[in-house]
Amino acid sequence: MTTYSAEVFPHSLPNASHLKLPPTSHPHRLFSCKLRTSPSEVPSKMPPQAKVFPSPMPSHLPSLDLKETQLTKLFKKSYKAGNFNDAFYFLESMVNRGCKPDVVLCTKLIKAFFDTRNVDKAVRVMGILEAHGDPDVFAYNAMISGFCKSNRIEAANEVLNRMRHKGYAPDIVTYNIMIGSLCSRGKFDLALRVLEKLLKDKCKPTVVTYTILMEATIIQGGINEAMKLFNEMLSRGLRPDMYVYNTIIRGMCRGGMADQALEFVHSMPWKGCQPDLISYNIILRALLDRGKWEEGKKLVQEMLSRGCQPNVVTYSILITALCREGKVEEAVNVLKAMAEQGLKPDNYSYDPLISAFCREGKVDLAIGLLDLMISNGCLPDIVNYNTVLAALCKNGEADQALGIFDKLSEVGCHPNASSYNTMICALWGSGDRLRALRMASEMVSKGIDPDEITYNSVLSWLCRDGMVDEAMQLLEDMESSCFKPTVISYNMVMLGLCKAHRIDDAIKLLEEMVEKGCRPNETTYTLLIEGIGFAGWRAEAMQLADAMVSMNAISQDSFKRLGKTFPMLDVYREVSASETKD
Repeated sequence: MTTYSAEVFPHSLPNASHLKLPPTSHPHRLFSCKLRTSPSEVPSKMPPQAKVFPSPMPSHLPSLDLKETQLTKLFKKSYKAGNFNDAFYFLESMVNRGCKPDVVLCTKLIKAFFDTRNVDKAVRVMGILEAHGDPDVFAYNAMISGFCKSNRIEAANEVLNRMRHKGYAPDIVTYNIMIGSLCSRGKFDLALRVLEKLLKDKCKPTVVTYTILMEATIIQGGINEAMKLFNEMLSRGLRPDMYVYNTIIRGMCRGGMADQALEFVHSMPWKGCQPDLISYNIILRALLDRGKWEEGKKLVQEMLSRGCQPNVVTYSILITALCREGKVEEAVNVLKAMAEQGLKPDNYSYDPLISAFCREGKVDLAIGLLDLMISNGCLPDIVNYNTVLAALCKNGEADQALGIFDKLSEVGCHPNASSYNTMICALWGSGDRLRALRMASEMVSKGIDPDEITYNSVLSWLCRDGMVDEAMQLLEDMESSCFKPTVISYNMVMLGLCKAHRIDDAIKLLEEMVEKGCRPNETTYTLLIEGIGFAGWRAEAMQLADAMVSMNAISQDSFKRLGKTFPMLDVYREVSASETKD
């Protein structure tokens, strides 16, 4: 039996025995214990020597002075109740009594520990099963799947190799797990090599195998490669389901091939498969995104003629497209028609209208739409509220926005980072800096991590109000957060320092920026040049500008603009030229 090459699975284990363990004969039981036939084998009152060191007994569990059947019931009861650690304790204890673990229930426990992110316990369960029971391909698949979901590909490779060395041939589920994991991490080439290995091992790929590969190919922008895989699947006699067809349709539409997607849909009946409502919705969205309304109307007519009735998604697509083109009144009519058809609009139906009303300055209508949503049993989400909050703050109605913000938790819609960012900027912009900073502290105290927008917004306001030292301190705080300062962050502080004529500090900031791996951009250099010039060192500023142009760090357009800002540039260049001649 061949194994994976080191290039595909570089962390393979050393060769082990190829002995295949026999499957358990009682898959429905937790344990199958050997009968003791000789008096010498009768257990004493003292517990036997442990083969597995059990975990400390939880305080709420009974003494182990129980019969095996009672322990089995306790194991099952603990597992069903979701008390997996208790179940694991009983598993260890019963194995120590010489009982053989049941592979089915151990596999379930392995999955449960992976689902609860207790990887170490899952590994220990598998260790017990390998040492004292008969693991099967399903148990190994559970381990491989768990490791893959935990982004521990090397550990999954080790289990795969150990599985093969013990004589268990991977099945199609095993291969699909590995292929899916590699594809989800962008390792498409390795996934294709696993497919090759699958075929060499005479393991037949399924529709699922090809679907995973096609989706990965489409994400990378290769619809042509996806079609090759689709045709290969057909050549192997595999019949695609609607999910496969819709995957191809979606890939074509994402690649700007809506017309080809439509042709593909029309060819589906010849392949023995009728397009469904999802197929039509995918193409309708693609057509309307490109402003092809006539084609969209024809598509809807075709859809109706085939007996596909529009659903909430269909109407939401129409509402979004109409709002995007400023046809808000027509979008409202579509919303009404949707309700008349007995369909209940969802958040995706209302959101484009709320955004459109806010863009047009009709915030009162947007708030009215929120009320309508609630009365129709569709609770607005935080995205809907954030849109209204931003519009109110933009219109200078921070107090009204704050009133809505304070009631969000009461209606079961808790603010997120975007909500706080909006309110912090509004309060600071209205001059209430103290309250803005208090809200930033409240945000952190409630466990909502500031994002890049939060940091950059506060940096901007601090620098605008001349609080440059505070801005530099915040820049240092960002270094210890999960959001490292970007070039935008540094440029804001650079502007603040230059406005304060703190040129030495600005130059030091540029050095620090480069040392920490943040590459300056044209704006960075332009700000520094302007800062040096406005601080009274025009000749030095122009000398730096000249050097930056020669290094392609700033463009000729920026250089010309700086020339208009500091007219001494021409004089400086003439002096430089004369000195060169001398």
